[in-house]
Amino acid sequence: MFSQRTQWNLEANRFSQVIEQHRKSGRELLDLSVSNPTAVGLEMNSAQILSAFNHPGALEYHPDPKGMLLARNAVAEYYRERDTEKSVIDPERIILTTSTSEGYSFVFRLLCDPGDEVLVPQPSYPLFEFLADLQDVRLVPYALFYDHGWHIDLSSVHSAVNARTRAVIVVHPNNPTGSYLHEPELQKLNELCAERDLALIADEVFWDYAHGQGPKISLAHNQAALTFTLSGVSKISCLPQMKLAWIVASGPQGILKDAEQRLEVIADTYLSMSTPVQLAAPVLLEQRKQVQPQLLARVLENLRVLDAQLAQSPAISRLQIEAGWYAILRVPVVGSDEVLAIQLLQSRSVLVHPGHFYDFPGEGHLILSLITPQPEFAEGVARVLAEITKISAYPLPPC
Repeated sequence: MFSQRTQWNLEANRFSQVIEQHRKSGRELLDLSVSNPTAVGLEMNSAQILSAFNHPGALEYHPDPKGMLLARNAVAEYYRERDTEKSVIDPERIILTTSTSEGYSFVFRLLCDPGDEVLVPQPSYPLFEFLADLQDVRLVPYALFYDHGWHIDLSSVHSAVNARTRAVIVVHPNNPTGSYLHEPELQKLNELCAERDLALIADEVFWDYAHGQGPKISLAHNQAALTFTLSGVSKISCLPQMKLAWIVASGPQGILKDAEQRLEVIADTYLSMSTPVQLAAPVLLEQRKQVQPQLLARVLENLRVLDAQLAQSPAISRLQIEAGWYAILRVPVVGSDEVLAIQLLQSRSVLVHPGHFYDFPGEGHLILSLITPQPEFAEGVARVLAEITKISAYPLPPC
């Protein structure tokens, strides 16, 4: 009865089962995996946000496939303020979507026939698999490698390309590695895309959360290859519930115009954006100026706390990160990462994500959320390090 594209294994895995059992037990839980920015105690201008929806225009309907010009202008202004030395982004190159997930679906539909392939980084977050399945697209991984920071294994990108490849996804900065795409890597990817007639899809939802002041590039200004840059207020303004995201199209003029016309037809077919959210867009984007400093200060303080505790645990370290909300611990391999995460939950009431959740190719990695409120983060880290130190000399039993 059901389509092959939805033939997923929907059975809860052992890790999910243990989490559910723990929550139902009512026991204490220190959640170091939290990703919902509305649940971590940030101060927002609630009155201003809510008043933005009290707009008489919300009762009118004036559909625009790309989204209302007022909202697209607000997105263009965000880039103008953020990228002061870059070219101004024309609002006509912006298409509004309800989420980056919807943005991916539009771009996949634009570029791919059923069975075509898109290259995706590994490690990275697990949403891509479902998005690709729903669009009848096949994902092919390319590797990121760690050597005093994360880098794209360009040889693995080249070896993954074949006649059915249509695009390369870059997550910039990557989730969870926190690594930006750097200028030499972008140059090589642009050369590959030009040579093989491929597009770049850039996920920049965490772009604003740099941990330092080093140079960053945004693919929203990339002209050397057909490029689709995705972002939205879910991370920029910590407002995932508002469902406001976008695609910025860029690249060589001829193919760019053709892509924009086709994307407009796709968007016109769905007209998914609600009028109240579009009218509120300038206010929603303005909230970033209040919440981003709070969140970034917490991220950096949690990193400081983590590093101070790691200094007392020489067998455990963290990998370098440039941006984002997550830290990656490198831990002794005492069993699978999933078994270790279960052990931490059952013995210490601390929830972390195992590395395989993000497609790490080997064991020995745990992922911690740096937006966890303090002092919950400090206490959770102390328990994690104590438990790993305790069991590191003894292999864990299989799950």
